[in-house]
Amino acid sequence: MTDSAAFLLECLLHAGMRDVVAVEPATGGVAALAGIATRRDAPSVFVKAFDGTPADDVFAAEAEGLAALRDLGGVATPEVILADRELLVLSVLQPRPRSETFWERFAHALARLHLNTIHPRFGWHRDNWLGRRRQINTWADDGFAFFAQHRLLRWLPEPRVEAALDREDRAALERLCHRLPDLLPDRPACLTHGDLWAQNVLATPDGRPALIDPAVSYMWAEVDLAHVWSTSPPPEAHRFFAVYAELTSLDSDWPARMPIVQLRQHLAVLAQFDHDWGAADQIRATLAPFRTRT
Repeated sequence: MTDSAAFLLECLLHAGMRDVVAVEPATGGVAALAGIATRRDAPSVFVKAFDGTPADDVFAAEAEGLAALRDLGGVATPEVILADRELLVLSVLQPRPRSETFWERFAHALARLHLNTIHPRFGWHRDNWLGRRRQINTWADDGFAFFAQHRLLRWLPEPRVEAALDREDRAALERLCHRLPDLLPDRPACLTHGDLWAQNVLATPDGRPALIDPAVSYMWAEVDLAHVWSTSPPPEAHRFFAVYAELTSLDSDWPARMPIVQLRQHLAVLAQFDHDWGAADQIRATLAPFRTRT
């Protein structure tokens, strides 16, 4: 048994799940340890924990986000079996099928989520978590100010971001934030998943699209769209974007906005991981037009 599997098994036993007989590590996530636990007298479960001292409410916030997506947005999510300070235990989902039909179904599900949860304010009733960092969700009436303060500038004090971005990079980000009303359309807030890269799209046992690992808030719908667009969706997802755009009456200029909207995620990745998967280069490329010219 690997170290991560042994750690997860110990967490499950400590939580009172005495019928767990083995844990197989799961791949795909980058912020937490995860695995599939085989039980003696019940179906297998998915388990997630942090190695080290966990945040006191990280799993409670994630469980709440899953419930919000399901109950408010009508999106399939796994059943929450246990969520406490140490551990999150969920029902097991399936890998998504490699089919265009699946992604078209997901386009319909995401469009329903965004269209049916319009909200008068931006934020959420509590802070939650994006990976290992707290996501600030203080309510705001102005989406541009909310995005600038709580989704972009919020990352500048993080040590890895301070080390990677120079003074002019940070000044360029501030200039971009000041110009957001000119760069992005004025859209209403809606319920967003908040961390919608392709790895967080799975399937229910009957083949419906299902979502995991949310960082929910009421925000622009394009926050979710940008994440799918920018994180290498599979070839069979090529119809997803056209179907979503048609269902939501999205204008044809939306792809040009994706690098600006996705800045938030690139900054979050840069803040949390030694290997940034090209995030720093993406940030600098997006900020290039906002650097001062001498």
